[in-house]
Amino acid sequence: MLPLHSSSNEIAEPDSLWAFWAAVEVLPAIAVASALFLYLFGVYTLTKRGDAWPIGRTLSFCIGGMGSIYLATQGPLAALDTVLIWTHMVQHMILTMIAPIFLALGAPITLLLRTAPQWIRKVVLAVLHSWYGKFVTFPLVAGGIFIINPWILYYTDFYELTLTNPLVHNLNHLHFLVVGCVWIWALIGIDPMPRMGHPLRLFAVFLTLPFHAFLGLSLMSAPTTIGGGFYETVVRQWGPTVAQDQEIAGGLLWAAGDLVGLMLFVVLMIQWAKASDREAARIDRELDRQEQLNQSDLK
Repeated sequence: MLPLHSSSNEIAEPDSLWAFWAAVEVLPAIAVASALFLYLFGVYTLTKRGDAWPIGRTLSFCIGGMGSIYLATQGPLAALDTVLIWTHMVQHMILTMIAPIFLALGAPITLLLRTAPQWIRKVVLAVLHSWYGKFVTFPLVAGGIFIINPWILYYTDFYELTLTNPLVHNLNHLHFLVVGCVWIWALIGIDPMPRMGHPLRLFAVFLTLPFHAFLGLSLMSAPTTIGGGFYETVVRQWGPTVAQDQEIAGGLLWAAGDLVGLMLFVVLMIQWAKASDREAARIDRELDRQEQLNQSDLK
């Protein structure tokens, strides 16, 4: 958190950028370091035995995924996430919308299944292919959870609890990430899990993302401040007013929904095109095989 003035609840303006970047949240930092270690150890194990692992997946998971999580939970955003609403909203967007895209393209479950002991593989596959796994990862269900989650957070007393309780605060960050991963992995993930066809996934994106714009507009026009008045108790002589702060947060959420929607559409269309090419190649091989068999029969 930022340093305090003599008044117990007055937040001082940082004297330098170092005051921002020096902010460290211990639990998220440990979690990011642990995830990086396990992923890179898996890659090392795989390559050591002679199996290939695409470098793009490693970069996506480690730099895009873990890097964005670290950015959201450390430094300036960590220093201000209970001071300004818009900084919390940036965290929300990174953890729910941005990091899961890179994590999905990093294929960590595939890496786990190729390097973990057999009993772990059995457990993971059993969970993925259970009725619960199929239900939760169905695009419209995952999208519904993704939609409802922020509305419940910002319009209940739970949000104020995340601002005043450090443990709940960190668990809320984890919750953001998990909800985003379930939805986005159901859309563009490349790990082995139940997944619907590309048309339904595109339809799910089309249905769900506008609701973040609606939430952003709701926050911008709300007559009261979210957080049960918590932000009015934070005394600072710098930055936007509380009302302006909430308007900025709502505007960011509104814009982010459209931007992430465009990213997902592009990734889905690329994946669909590649899947069509693979299917066309498979059909060509099958036709060639049938032709060879027919020629053998004629002889």
